[in-house]
Amino acid sequence: MITAHHDMDSTIKAMKGGAFDYIHKPINIDELDIAVKKAVKTYEMEKKIDGLLMEPSRQFKVGDIIGTGREMSEIFKTVGVVSQSKTTVLIQGESGTGKELIAKVIHHNTAPDEPYIAVNCSAIVETLLESELFGHEKGSFTGAINRKLGKFELARYGTVFLDEISEMSLNLQAKLLRILQEMEFERVGGKDRVRVNARIIAATNKDLKTMVKEGKFRDDLYYRLNIVSIRIPPLRERHEDIALLVDYLLTKINKDLHKRVIGVSDEMMDIFMKYSWPGNIRELENLLVRAVVVAKGQVLVRGDFPELGDGNMAGEKPDEPVTSGKLLTLDEIEDQYIRRVLKENITKNKGEICEILGISRPTFERKLEKYGITFERE
Repeated sequence: MITAHHDMDSTIKAMKGGAFDYIHKPINIDELDIAVKKAVKTYEMEKKIDGLLMEPSRQFKVGDIIGTGREMSEIFKTVGVVSQSKTTVLIQGESGTGKELIAKVIHHNTAPDEPYIAVNCSAIVETLLESELFGHEKGSFTGAINRKLGKFELARYGTVFLDEISEMSLNLQAKLLRILQEMEFERVGGKDRVRVNARIIAATNKDLKTMVKEGKFRDDLYYRLNIVSIRIPPLRERHEDIALLVDYLLTKINKDLHKRVIGVSDEMMDIFMKYSWPGNIRELENLLVRAVVVAKGQVLVRGDFPELGDGNMAGEKPDEPVTSGKLLTLDEIEDQYIRRVLKENITKNKGEICEILGISRPTFERKLEKYGITFERE
């Protein structure tokens, strides 16, 4: 679309109507040349893979776990085995790797008709978390005007998923240990013993074994939780799954946003393969959602992913993140990623930033302090 109109409404209407680009008069020949070349390239790529649209598309179910590598195959096997009983399971992995998805799949294959209740242990202060988990009796504390049932009771014969278990206080760890040992508890302010029938699945992005050595996590609770352990590998260790994950996520995003994006260009897939993915699958999904929203064609190209630049958030070579010739540590990558998110989202408040990063406020505060990052917005 070439026009003398510079107003927002005209631009929006043109793009919604299917214009590839919107160029203002007087015409800049170089700008027009670039736009035409991009349009032709996009059209050619779409023609190449347009045949895919005539074939039955891959069928994905809600809750599918995507993976073809050896580690993921072992996870599938473990999920199948633990789904035959109500054994306690500990799921470990970095933020954004899909720990809760694994928990939901275990629940669905064990007791699909029973409740699945998730509790983020880092998002609730200790006093309230105790009441949330165990319930309380009327009058047990100020504001307790009625009896309240806790998550363990409400779950019945289903599943209680304790996310960020590493953030639970030592006091509550002791009470959780008793539940795992005796399969019963007392409500806050109560004397009657309540039987626990639900399966407990815990998850963390921390190394609990190290926390035990540092005295930050009870060793007896760790051994009780670690009866069956599942480690989810980070996305940077799953290059063989990236193309399949992109396919799966685009299917989901197209359905949610009513779009018809076919896939990503070969160039973009090469960048994906070399990128370190500090935010794991959650980061991949967020990038794809944004790209689908702004894409001008049915194939996502490099220009649809400005956040990735040349393939690395921190600006290093995509296949070898280095600083002064030294490989970056995970902490250094996380530090740089948080700073980049803050820089790219200067109008967002703390809650929105936490949502983008996929972490709780208390975790966010600790990371700011750990990396010496100043954040003054609310």
